[in-house]
Amino acid sequence: MRATRTVSAVDSHTEGMPTRVITGGVGPIPGATMAERRRYAVEHLDPLRRFLVDEPRGHSAMSGAILQPPTRTDADWGVLYIEASGFLPMCGHGTIGVATVLVETGMVTVTEPETIVRLDTPAGLVEARVAVRDGVAEQVTLRNVDSFAVAQDATVDVPDLGTVRYDMAYGGNFYAIVELDRIGLPFDRTRKDEILAAGLKIMRAVNAQHRPAHPVDPLINGCKHVQFLAPGSTARHSRNAMAIHPGWFDRSPCGTGTSARMAQLHARGELPLHTDFVNESFIGTRFTGRLVATTRAGGLPAVVPEFTGRAWITATATYLLDPADPFPHGFVL
Repeated sequence: MRATRTVSAVDSHTEGMPTRVITGGVGPIPGATMAERRRYAVEHLDPLRRFLVDEPRGHSAMSGAILQPPTRTDADWGVLYIEASGFLPMCGHGTIGVATVLVETGMVTVTEPETIVRLDTPAGLVEARVAVRDGVAEQVTLRNVDSFAVAQDATVDVPDLGTVRYDMAYGGNFYAIVELDRIGLPFDRTRKDEILAAGLKIMRAVNAQHRPAHPVDPLINGCKHVQFLAPGSTARHSRNAMAIHPGWFDRSPCGTGTSARMAQLHARGELPLHTDFVNESFIGTRFTGRLVATTRAGGLPAVVPEFTGRAWITATATYLLDPADPFPHGFVL
């Protein structure tokens, strides 16, 4: 057995969505902050991302997180998020997976009944409160980055769909939030190809006509997620089909999407602070969220979101690159 690259990982899934947590084989990435490290990775490390998430080692809906030394003294670990769409500023389900892996592998000091893990992410400091019993991470509650509404009742002209009404909100990534029945499609997994195609068209149109950008970090920009709301979704219980660039659905309820949805609902006066909100995925799994405070983000009114979910470890692995492998960077079919 020979290898020119060797990467160790612990694989997990959070409410159905995979996270490949890279625990070894990747050295410290240049940058004084995790945002700078993300910028460096975008420019120089995309072959590594593709090696880890694309086929034949990954798949079209693969997601992951590369552990790094933190760049700030109040964090236990730094995290760089990877998925099929690129390097993310933040990933909610991925952070639940990271916190679970850190606890269950002993990579942080574990206390029961609760272990607090502070993670340095490109979007800011994120705190994970892990409920632990007999060494098992039974659930994780994340206090996410400041989230905010960008636009309400905006419209965009979309080929084949006409004028589409949407809200734009940020929860670590930008989300166009669209009521699915407004575009004439049912919340039905047998129609997933049509829903996904509509989502990709909406993303392209939004980015061409009203591309969002974070008021503090301009590298966080663009819309790669469309959160389609099922009929009957409310400020207490919402169901979503989360279409993601370049062409897949989130299997989990989506953590940053849950944060964005709560920020949207709060901006509309529908979700008060300290009120439980259940967000349900396309496959029926759930996160329970709540808003714990108001704040400001780059001058914009914002909220501090939390959400709770669970991850399960599925494998430990060492991923190798044979020097004769014809797909050193993976491939997409």
